[in-house]
Amino acid sequence: TLQRFKTALKHVVDFCRVKYKVNDMLLSEINHEFITGIELYLKTKESPCSHNTTMKHMRALKKIVRIALARDYIRKDPFTSYRIKVKKIDREILTTEEVKILLEKTFEVKTIEVVRDLFVFQCYTGLAYNELKDLSKDNLVVGVDKLNWIKTARGKTGTECNIPLLPIAEQILKKYENHPCHEKEGKVLPVPANQPMNRYLKEIAVLCGIDKNLCTHMARHTFATTITLSNGIPLETVSKLLGHTKIQTTQIYAKVLDTKVSEDMMKLREKL
Repeated sequence: TLQRFKTALKHVVDFCRVKYKVNDMLLSEINHEFITGIELYLKTKESPCSHNTTMKHMRALKKIVRIALARDYIRKDPFTSYRIKVKKIDREILTTEEVKILLEKTFEVKTIEVVRDLFVFQCYTGLAYNELKDLSKDNLVVGVDKLNWIKTARGKTGTECNIPLLPIAEQILKKYENHPCHEKEGKVLPVPANQPMNRYLKEIAVLCGIDKNLCTHMARHTFATTITLSNGIPLETVSKLLGHTKIQTTQIYAKVLDTKVSEDMMKLREKL
């Protein structure tokens, strides 16, 4: 959250320099023209932001303006006639067949093999990158069913997250149980920095013939849809596994595939 506000501030300062030739402005000078001007600037600058990224920065600016209003630093809300509209994005996931290709692919370079294993581990646990990176022995516990679970907290919200380990995830943990990362950093998996990991994932996609923009966060969406929801796990359970506080958030991650609709309707046909 702090980083998001810092980035938004940088864009506001850059806009003031480009548009008004100043490094700073009075809060009272921020009006509707300023608001619409910064939106246009973000979408058309040298490295333009996408529509949704622009709206994210506008939301951060609006938050600061609302604080200024509450503290009587300004009398009028420049956002009164401005609406922040986010476009719905059809998020990519891996299909069951693509996950299988990843699992069965043999890589000659050890680093690429490690990144593949980490990505697959995410696909079968739903962990976000930061949670994967911070995973330690303390997070591995015995659950109510006497089986191995991951007990952690969501990086964004701090919400407790309890995830039963599926067999493939357990196999990956076992594969790296003697890795030096255990002693050096107290971690259970050798997780590289996010940017290099995403670069390797692009390479893995090419090697596996997967025509998708493979990144660490796609694994979380794959867990929500392909691994859980498509296999009959209720949305409420998926929400708890992902550590979401609202079902609406889970609905962004998980989508009902046509194959699942077909299976459910087939069962209905049999009953009728």
